[in-house]
Amino acid sequence: MIRVMLVDDHALVRMGFRMLLADAGIEVVAEADTGEQACADYPKLKPDVVVMDLSMPGMGGLEAVRRLLAQDPKARVLVLSAHEDTAHPRRVMQAGALGYLTKRGAPEALIAAVTAVAEHRPYVDAQTAQVLALAQMKGDTNPAEALSEREFSVFIQLARGLTVAQIAANLNLSPSTVGTHLYHVKQKLGAGNQSELTLVALHWGLIQA
Repeated sequence: MIRVMLVDDHALVRMGFRMLLADAGIEVVAEADTGEQACADYPKLKPDVVVMDLSMPGMGGLEAVRRLLAQDPKARVLVLSAHEDTAHPRRVMQAGALGYLTKRGAPEALIAAVTAVAEHRPYVDAQTAQVLALAQMKGDTNPAEALSEREFSVFIQLARGLTVAQIAANLNLSPSTVGTHLYHVKQKLGAGNQSELTLVALHWGLIQA
């Protein structure tokens, strides 16, 4: 039986996923509502698959994926996201996740994705794969692609309205380091302030309104 850890800040979402997985004979051995909790609980449980939401309070899903893979390079992570942009799936897979699935997908896609990742096979849902392929064919370049991993993390949290102090705490950085990243982000994206950064993120589907 595949053993799964569910990481999502919405209890109702976790309940729905748990019931769906149970119907397929997949056991949910743990649940977490933050990336911080997932990173703390993972070493005790060593689930076969971590199903990780991207948009959560605190460090968020992308940073949690990085930290889980730093703890255990063999960790198998499937990311669930409400985002339909190209930057998030690319960043997630670069961080070491094995799978990426949009939340708008059919319920059976979750079963297929968990099964594939449990077997060490990469999985990207058809819709996301098509978006990535079309963007590559058209040469559409999301400006956020120019950001480093850390700059991207800072950018997303700033675009969501977090303060420098909050971001520093979430990402375990000093406020001055966050300030340096913020300067580089503004330079690369041609933004003058936090409001403009939020508009860039909204335009490219990196955050939800």
